[in-house]
Amino acid sequence: MKPVQFTSPFSSQEVINLKAGDRLLISGVIYVARDAAHRRLTELIASGLDLPVDFCGQTLYYMGPSPARPGSVIGACGPTTSRRMDRYTVPLLELGLRAMIGKGERSEEIRQAIIRYRAVYLVTLGGAGALLADCVIKAETVCYPELGAEAIMRLVVEKFPAVVAYDWQGGDLFQQETAKYCYLQER
Repeated sequence: MKPVQFTSPFSSQEVINLKAGDRLLISGVIYVARDAAHRRLTELIASGLDLPVDFCGQTLYYMGPSPARPGSVIGACGPTTSRRMDRYTVPLLELGLRAMIGKGERSEEIRQAIIRYRAVYLVTLGGAGALLADCVIKAETVCYPELGAEAIMRLVVEKFPAVVAYDWQGGDLFQQETAKYCYLQER
């Protein structure tokens, strides 16, 4: 199956048409946040305060960036383990977060929340951060710069590769036979 080109942020109609196993090439804006930023965001939500970024309808990438070399937009920017963000994810989905990108499986709570809030979870190439960096045409820190690599960033990407891991109808890439076969072959 040939990858389908999408623009982020995704429309609600695009998300409900995605199925586990669909291959995507994403262009447009995606935000980056990891553990420390997620903790701050959920504290703000719990306090009833406004977030520094409106995540409604947006795509959030769980990424571990490395410093950019001179003349580069960003250093290696591979996905980090998504399950670490599970305890912070539901409040963001409640606010309209539409898509998440990372690596690895998510908890049952998050799989159910993806269904409930009609969102999608995408996975991208673990261990290929240098190659993914070639898809980033602009990167800027938008808040929490004191967190360094865990600051919230806004990326503009072009043809960023991802695969739908969980769709809003309960489809699960990790449970598909072809995914199991590929996983076993990698071991």
